[in-house]
Amino acid sequence: MYNSRIIQSRKNENFEVLIVDDNPQNLKVLSEILKRESYRVRTTTSGKLALKSLAMKPVDLILLDINMPELSGYEVAERLKADDALNEIPVILITALSSIEDKLKGFKTGAVDYITKPFMLEEVLARVDTHLKLKEARRLLKMENQNLEKMVNEKVLEITSAHLTTVFAMVELAESRDDDTGKHVKRIGEYCRKLSELLRESGYDLTVDDSFVHNIYIASPLHDIGKIGISDAILLKPGKLTADEFEIIKTHVVIGAEKLEAVSSVSPDNKFLQMGARIARYHHEKWDGSGYMAGLSETAIPIEARIMAIADVYDALRSKRIYKHAYIHDEALQIMREGRSKHFDPTLLDLFFKHADWFDLQYNRLSGKS
Repeated sequence: MYNSRIIQSRKNENFEVLIVDDNPQNLKVLSEILKRESYRVRTTTSGKLALKSLAMKPVDLILLDINMPELSGYEVAERLKADDALNEIPVILITALSSIEDKLKGFKTGAVDYITKPFMLEEVLARVDTHLKLKEARRLLKMENQNLEKMVNEKVLEITSAHLTTVFAMVELAESRDDDTGKHVKRIGEYCRKLSELLRESGYDLTVDDSFVHNIYIASPLHDIGKIGISDAILLKPGKLTADEFEIIKTHVVIGAEKLEAVSSVSPDNKFLQMGARIARYHHEKWDGSGYMAGLSETAIPIEARIMAIADVYDALRSKRIYKHAYIHDEALQIMREGRSKHFDPTLLDLFFKHADWFDLQYNRLSGKS
């Protein structure tokens, strides 16, 4: 992918090599060989000093003697390999050893090559040049991958944004069919975020983290998007629904989930769309298994759907609908209390009740009543 001309775009003087050897004569010979080719050179006489030097400023390549006092070249190489900031620096071991076992030991510690003593100018330069080219190739490949990833992410964002514009337009259309529910989705977002924050602090479900809180706030308005597929005659009926009509109403959870899953397939890494689909599909499930459409119970119901169940029911009770009057805060709480361990996750409901005054304030604020 990268030819020699591109890789050589960095001149030798732009590469810095650290030579580590306790023998001053070896340091001198290797330094002269590399400086003659315009490489920048640093030298040190022990493994400990080398590690300190590298901690202050990394280099492009290390020539490392094996037989040194205190820390051997093998030990230094192992420490470099274990250091995330230094483990990509290629290490060439300097040795007079020639056995296969010694070379294998070096490779296991992370070394990439050997230079044998006594030094041969052509061998030193060839190995140094080869491994600097490989390192540069890896650097260029990493840059190219990062650029490609950025381009892909930008394109996915562009596509996803276009689809989300359509999705949220559908939400607004669905909600606009009933004047009483105009501010419902705004309140639902705040309720879900607050319940998620309380849940995160409680440690009840370890999947609820900062990312979860952010995603549920964005995803929660999508919970009833499936109502776009329900006729006005049923959705806005002022009286009690027939059994057949209620069966039709139930299908909004499937319609909504399928629409969101279709959008999510364009952007498979989009977590909030995936969460939105789960909320849409499961927010009418009940803790005791009597909900619809999947008949899930207890913790088989996704946590985001259990959160939505509390937020949705509270807001529905407080709000006037074409088929019901609005309940005051205390009346809504009494009705919900009867659903503990039946409709609602008892732990979540207890958190809700502990902070019920906050939900009352938010309902009034976002309804224009305070």
